[in-house]
Amino acid sequence: TRHSTLFPYTTLFRSFAAINRRMHRDMAVPAGGNPDVAFAQAIIAHHQGAIDMARVILGFGSDPEIRKLAQEVITAQQGEIAFLQQWMARQSKP
Repeated sequence: TRHSTLFPYTTLFRSFAAINRRMHRDMAVPAGGNPDVAFAQAIIAHHQGAIDMARVILGFGSDPEIRKLAQEVITAQQGEIAFLQQWMARQSKP
């Protein structure tokens, strides 16, 4: 049926919309703070959004090149998030 054909796409785009809402909410850092910390906080949220979108594609996508790229995005962005989290932890020490 038409509904069963559209179901994966509806789920995919709803997933992307939810990821985008969360990412943009989490990227909104308070004004007036340390610009380096604000950048790190916003980029962590942005990278997490990219990871979440890549995971959705691994669940729905079929193109081998796009699936490979999605996995590479996950790996690279996880490494950058880890670096930024460690950097931020060092900033909060006296």
